[in-house]
Amino acid sequence: MRRPKPYHHGNLREALLEAAIRLIAEVGPTAFTLREVARRAGVSHNAPYRHFRDRDDLMAAVAAQGFRELTEAMMEAAGQRTDALDRLKRAGLGYVTFALRRPEHFMVMFDAPLSKRKHPDSAAAAEQAFGTLVSFVKGGQDAGRLPSGELRQLALLAWTMVHGIAKLAITGRLPFPSSAEVLKFAEFVIDQSLPVAK
Repeated sequence: MRRPKPYHHGNLREALLEAAIRLIAEVGPTAFTLREVARRAGVSHNAPYRHFRDRDDLMAAVAAQGFRELTEAMMEAAGQRTDALDRLKRAGLGYVTFALRRPEHFMVMFDAPLSKRKHPDSAAAAEQAFGTLVSFVKGGQDAGRLPSGELRQLALLAWTMVHGIAKLAITGRLPFPSSAEVLKFAEFVIDQSLPVAK
């Protein structure tokens, strides 16, 4: 009988998250086991349970990490731009860029069913990401660059626009071989679709 591999990582939680993301890249967000994640991380099959209750708990941690990175990506893309509409547009491009850079996170964030009640950290990170988008839309309204009223509807419009592009891009459904071309198309869609205030 083989002896379990000794724990040797300085940060087990991070090692398990990285192993999970590599595995998701190969088999998708629903077809892996904690045992395989442990094997890939080079630790005993019981080691993941030191940080995660079960497979869904690990998935929720990957999703939470992704939503936090997505929020940062949108904020960073908007940067110090002064025009409110340009900030929203850049945040949208930041959303697509994040998906292109982190497709495994993106799949887990949006394709793996996770209970909000059981995984409040992931749910809170998702709410923060959407709240960031809402704040950019509100900024556009406050500056008179977007139509007033229906803040949530406008935020959902902006979200579905960039989310659709991101999803089609990472699943190879768009006829663009490079990330630069995907982003150029995203910019075109945003320019054509945002309801600029008259």
